[in-house]
Amino acid sequence: MKSSASLGRTKALTTFLTYAALIIGAIIMIFPFVWMILTSSKTVPESILIPPTIFPKQIMLDNFKNVMANLPFVNLYINTALMVFFRVICAVVFSSMAGYAFAKLQFKGKNILFGIVLVQMSLPSQIFIIPQYQMIAKMGLANTIFALVFPGLVSAFGTFFLRQTYMGIPNEIGEAAYLDGCNQWQTFTKVMFPLTGTSVAALTIFTAVFAYGDLMWPQVVNSDVKMMTLSAGLANLRGQFTTNFPVMMAGSLLAMLPMVILYLIFQRQFIEGIANTGGK
Repeated sequence: MKSSASLGRTKALTTFLTYAALIIGAIIMIFPFVWMILTSSKTVPESILIPPTIFPKQIMLDNFKNVMANLPFVNLYINTALMVFFRVICAVVFSSMAGYAFAKLQFKGKNILFGIVLVQMSLPSQIFIIPQYQMIAKMGLANTIFALVFPGLVSAFGTFFLRQTYMGIPNEIGEAAYLDGCNQWQTFTKVMFPLTGTSVAALTIFTAVFAYGDLMWPQVVNSDVKMMTLSAGLANLRGQFTTNFPVMMAGSLLAMLPMVILYLIFQRQFIEGIANTGGK
């Protein structure tokens, strides 16, 4: 048998290697953000030097002035906030009702409809861009906030996710509510839906993050830069032949700030929502 001293050294070595691996992983993950901040303060020649320079010789705040002059950031912030808000609301409301119906109700074609949801979830979202754009164009709603929200009116992932959550709730709870005089709608709103708080929080986080980073759809449906989102607006800073990387990094830093602030404010809820996603 190993001595206590040998076991102690093994445990200490394991702890050291674990922390070393975590520190290296953290540095790798943080480095792109640090590089973005440093590049946003460089001049154009410094940003394209080979070998690259890490620290700027002089901090250039004019890059932030240039990006604010080139893009209507106030409009981009408002458009992005409205798109994220309405996509989250639609995902939570419609996915909750659809998930409850697929989990607890019995009706004809239930399995077929749920199979369609699974098929839609497995297909890449890009294949729906053309028919969705044609629908928006025929309704005359291009270059509007509704056009940005349109693909997020329903969420196949949200429906599947909350259906699994409702499947984990015992049927006896709904039956007890029915015996107490609740109809189906009351059972859903007053009994079942409040039990899915953790899953709804996780779905809210996922939907908000995916919506915030959506690039292709806002570029396709809204050609007016004042009706674009932050991600689509930043894409306009990329030149056809050359790109002003410091200005682009400055714009990326400004676009990232809202999500960083929200994460710092709701850090505990964010971590709990992710950690408890697979729990009952």
